[in-house]
Amino acid sequence: MQISYRPYQLKLKHPFTISGFSRTATPLLLLEIKYQNYTGYGEASMVPYLGETIETATAFLNKIDLNSFNFPFKMDELMAYLDDIAPGLPAIKAAIDIALHDLSGKILDIPCYKIYGAHLAQMPLTSYTLGIDEPAVMLQKANEAIALGFKILKIKLGSNNDKLLINTVRQVTNLPLYVDANQGWQSKHEGLEMVNWLASKGVVLVEQPMLKTNTEGNRYITQHSPIPIIADEAVQRLADVAKAAGSYHGINIKLMKAGGMYEAHLMLQKARQLGLKVMIGCMSETSIATLAAAALAPLCDFVDLDGPFLTTNNPYKTPFFLHGKYILNNNAGLGLIM
Repeated sequence: MQISYRPYQLKLKHPFTISGFSRTATPLLLLEIKYQNYTGYGEASMVPYLGETIETATAFLNKIDLNSFNFPFKMDELMAYLDDIAPGLPAIKAAIDIALHDLSGKILDIPCYKIYGAHLAQMPLTSYTLGIDEPAVMLQKANEAIALGFKILKIKLGSNNDKLLINTVRQVTNLPLYVDANQGWQSKHEGLEMVNWLASKGVVLVEQPMLKTNTEGNRYITQHSPIPIIADEAVQRLADVAKAAGSYHGINIKLMKAGGMYEAHLMLQKARQLGLKVMIGCMSETSIATLAAAALAPLCDFVDLDGPFLTTNNPYKTPFFLHGKYILNNNAGLGLIM
């Protein structure tokens, strides 16, 4: 197997602000793996606050040798091999995993969604995320999302103006809303009060109300909430899923945190065993990682895969999107269109 890669700076349409952090671009590593006469494409999206960089990704790639792995790729053995080389670094591991899934689909001549038994008729609507901003900009972004055909908006909260942001968006749309507090709420009682208010405003779920370490606070809100409470920062990889049971109604799986499609699917299965709802989300990503996550999306309850629509220089064609849903093609592998 031959691995090649290049750094890439993915630029955002608007400065993207969440509780405690803001950015205007995201560093990526775009990766290709050549095997026999096939090429698989992968991507590592490295949001700065998660700690991975172009330097850490490059150093990791210089340590690996995939030549002992042949098709059909044993993903459990491969992920164990990658984890043995270095702990953490899930984004660059996701890039390798995604590229190998793309290869597998191309060798088998099937789309990646069929590898995991997903059915396109079950594809949920995906949301469009609005970061924390001034009211005028929030209105602009909401109108952009509506014009693109999105049927659900996701609002980042955790600031001092949470109610203002929701009321601002409600000036222009009655679409269902997802909310992500990104650990920004401090009091479980005030958090529950906010959740009840949000439910009255048409919010259908809330992600990560309080610090991921505040198990008791998040559990209290979950136990009393009229709408689903979803773990985000509290769930990274497979070992975290069981910890979420009882403290949340569901989990948000992101390929860049899970280490790729293989472990994301294991997380999904584990969540179902525990009676948890499942959202599949994203970081700032190109069409590569978006298509990889979209291949698993029909197996999930909620979808938040808006990366190509929030950026200005996606180097690939945006996946086909209609009436608020991704419409995947039947091309072998990810279905990436250059």
